[in-house]
This record gives sequence, structure tokens and C-alpha cells, in this order.
Amino acid sequence: MQRPHAATLFALAALLTACTGAAATPEDTRAPAPPTGVTATAGSATTVHVMWSPAADDRAVTGYAVYRQGRKVKDLPAETLMTDVTGLAPATAHTFTVRARDAAGNVSPDSAAVTATTPAGGTEDRTAPTRPTALRVSPAGPDAAALAWRPARDDTRVTAYDVYQAGSRVHTVPGTATETRVTGLRPATAYLFTVRARDAAENSSPDSNAVPLTTPATPGRRPATAPTGVTVRATRGALTVTWTPPRTTGPVKEHQLHLNGRFATTIVWGAGPAPGPVSYTLTVPTTPGLRYALTLRARLPDGTWGDFSAPVTAVTP
Repeated sequence: MQRPHAATLFALAALLTACTGAAATPEDTRAPAPPTGVTATAGSATTVHVMWSPAADDRAVTGYAVYRQGRKVKDLPAETLMTDVTGLAPATAHTFTVRARDAAGNVSPDSAAVTATTPAGGTEDRTAPTRPTALRVSPAGPDAAALAWRPARDDTRVTAYDVYQAGSRVHTVPGTATETRVTGLRPATAYLFTVRARDAAENSSPDSNAVPLTTPATPGRRPATAPTGVTVRATRGALTVTWTPPRTTGPVKEHQLHLNGRFATTIVWGAGPAPGPVSYTLTVPTTPGLRYALTLRARLPDGTWGDFSAPVTAVTP
């Protein structure tokens, strides 16, 4: 019997593949590793702040679950590495673990258990702590910042310090701490940090002094591409932002404006703005006392987005 020619065999194999489809992706049956670096800090009589480091998976972690005394209390997306667990009993020890999950539904073992004891309640305490002072921020590599401050005072006791970046809380430490390290930052990126003190009754102090920080670039990174000289003027119902576009190899025709860490609007010029400072006015609610942190970034001539500017803040009159 004549054997099939190699070309015929190849054609038959291609036909079979076309009919049955490409080989199926192997089923994901491997669970993520348990999260590491889990910490729990009592922020008030009824709140504990839980944080952890990212878990590893052979494909990708898609979420985390936080457990208290073995019962799930929070489901969170993969990009969230901290949460506040609220509604807790005062003067009680609470034990927490964290599990990671992947897209196939595989769940990691429990992380190491951590315990935080909430202080006694202070329901009649309506006096907020004083503001922390003399905040200092320094780079701790391209992806971290070291913060230190002078302690606040309170009529009862400071139970926690909350670290804010551009108006959003990113970290919490015990009330006995006067320094901390914030990780997970991006290289060559501008940040603005403040710290608030909190007591057992959830009274928060005013902000400390605001300190900007630009993280160092990693070796071989492109030159800084952030807008510079950013200022903002708040009037009733409007914010007027002024800045200088970055210098690039071609005209910069588009900028993005972010408020409090969220995208607000895109600013487009038909032929690119003239060299030097430019301005844009954004409509905001007329409510007095609203606080905004603003950042800008430019679309570069190659179509990618450049670095964010250093945040600037404004309060509506």
C-alpha cells in the first residue's frame, strides 16, 4: 500500500486543526500562594486596617478575600492590597487572615494570622487630635517613600496615623508610630503626601503639612515628561489650572487632568499650545470647602502618555 506523501499528511493535520480548533489551554488547577506581609492596625474602637503584599500565581491573581475569625468580611480586586474592616466590637482582639484567588476560582491557603485589639470606645469624645507637624518625606528607592513626622496630641489618645497621597488614604500605622514607609510607588512619578491623626472615636485631625516627592527614575528610563510649573486658582464653581507642557520632539496637543486621583477631563489643542505656560478652567460644584488635588499628564508625540505632574491642591471658597 502506498504511504501518504508528507505534504498530504500536513494538509490533513491542518484540516483537523481547523475543524477542531486550536489546542485547548490547559486547565488552571494551581492555587495562588498565600499573601505575605499581612498586618492589622486598630484605627479606632470599631475599625481595623488590614494590609498585605501581593500573592504569586502561575497566571494571575484576580482578587483577595479578608477573613475575621475565619469568616469572610471583604472581597477585593487584585489591585487592592489594604482595607478597613469596620463595625467591630471595642476593646476586643480581632484576628485576620487573607486569601488570594485566580480567574479559575482557585483559592490560596490562609495567610499568616494577625491580631489587632481595638481600644475601648469613646462615644462622648468629639475632640479631634491636633495635626501632625513637621512631616518629612524622602525617597526609599524608585518605588517607595519614607515618611516621618512629629506626634499629634489628643484629649484621650491618638490610636492611628493615616497617610494620604493626593487626598486618598494609602496607609495606616499605630498611634505610637511617628514614621513609616509607603511602597508600591512608580519610578519617576510625582506624589504629594499628608498625614492625619485619628482617635478611638474616629475623630480625625486636620492634615499635616503637605510634602511633594518625585521618586527616582530607574536606570535607562526615558527623560522626565511631566508638565511643570503647575498652579491652581480656586474661585466659586471653578478651578483654573496653569502649567508648562513638557519639552518633547514634537508638539504636545493633548493633556489629561485628574482630580483626587481620578480622570476628570481631556484638554485638546488643534495644533498644540504655544510655548510657555497654558491655562484651563474646569467647572466644579459651588460648595465651599471642597478640597481638590490636581495632576496633569501629556500625550507624547509617539502616542504614549507621559509622567504625571507633581500634585497641587486647592480648596473652593
